[in-house]
Amino acid sequence: MKTYGNQAMKMLMELDLQMFADNTLYELKMAMQTIGQQYKKSEEAYVAVLKDTTSTAEQIQAAQKTKDELKMRFDGIKQQHDALEEEQAEKFKQQQNKLGSNDPKQKLIAAKASLVRSTMRSKPIDNDVRAALGDDSASGGGKFLPKTVSQDVILAPLAKNPLRGHSAVTQITNLELPRLSFTLDDDDFIADMATAKELKAKGDTVAFTRNKFKVFAGVSETVINGSDADLVGHVENALKSGVAAKEKKVAFTTTPKTGEEHMSFYSAENGIVKVTGTDTYTAIRKSIADLHEDYRENAQIVMSYADYSEIIEKLANGNATLYTAQPEQVLGKPVIFADAATKPIVGDLSYSHFNYDIGETFERDKDIKTGIEQFVVTAYFDHRIKLASAFRIADVVPGP
Repeated sequence: MKTYGNQAMKMLMELDLQMFADNTLYELKMAMQTIGQQYKKSEEAYVAVLKDTTSTAEQIQAAQKTKDELKMRFDGIKQQHDALEEEQAEKFKQQQNKLGSNDPKQKLIAAKASLVRSTMRSKPIDNDVRAALGDDSASGGGKFLPKTVSQDVILAPLAKNPLRGHSAVTQITNLELPRLSFTLDDDDFIADMATAKELKAKGDTVAFTRNKFKVFAGVSETVINGSDADLVGHVENALKSGVAAKEKKVAFTTTPKTGEEHMSFYSAENGIVKVTGTDTYTAIRKSIADLHEDYRENAQIVMSYADYSEIIEKLANGNATLYTAQPEQVLGKPVIFADAATKPIVGDLSYSHFNYDIGETFERDKDIKTGIEQFVVTAYFDHRIKLASAFRIADVVPGP
């Protein structure tokens, strides 16, 4: 008795299914041809009966009934044939996209689309798809999100999180980093006493933890059955938006969840110093001056557009030219607008660091209320303020 390996058995099963589909399609074609000929004859017979003045009403009805029944059979078989033929063509197209295209970009899009479709339909993901996405064979059966998809979703620049492009972003398991980018053999080189105290209190390294969150991308049946490019674009945009929203929320929240306190600039756990002023402009200028020169040189201002507009209104005093000035010209440092920044944050954003722990999983779910299928990614990340000394919070305390 012959025995086959798992891969060989899979290939044989796929071959059997393909042969079954091919045979069914051939049988439907033959049936269409046979019934089509019979239907044509029934039409001719029906016309002949109508022309015969001696035909009875019963004979006319019988000829019409035969013609109508054959028409119904022909239409039903044709519908089955066309559906199966379209399915076969789509499978062929997908295979061509994944394996036959010479364009690496098209291959990647096809592989991503196959990943999403397989997940949404609870089907296993083909090995060639995983290979195209750079999946690690050590994942033990493929429950982990392939590297390419993970990097595109997690590490791609995101317009909806204003800190992206300024804060550091990595994807490293069990990440530990030094609080300072360089050290000397003599601690006296640290001129900023606040930094020296912080290093003594918190230690020289920052250890990143795993904080779980889920991102849901709603996918309709129309999108799933659409083009590869549309499907991939829809899902990735939804996931990126969700990731960006989560990053922004934890970084600027004034009421962090338990276990996420260290992620917020405004958390007392981080201990970022507040510098007060009688108005926002004064508080920001004093905050810049209060930073040690090591951080002041690369400092940026993160603030809401409403706060900036208020500053312009007060400074302009009817002078229209100030409205066209760049924010850096007005405040002295580059400005990043984030409406979630309830109080302006001034500092060197290279000391703000997002890290995603490798090990994202993907699954499907269904929104009972809307009936929309959900492509779900579970990710683990952390946001750390590596040095609170590198930042100041501009706080307004009205004068007497």
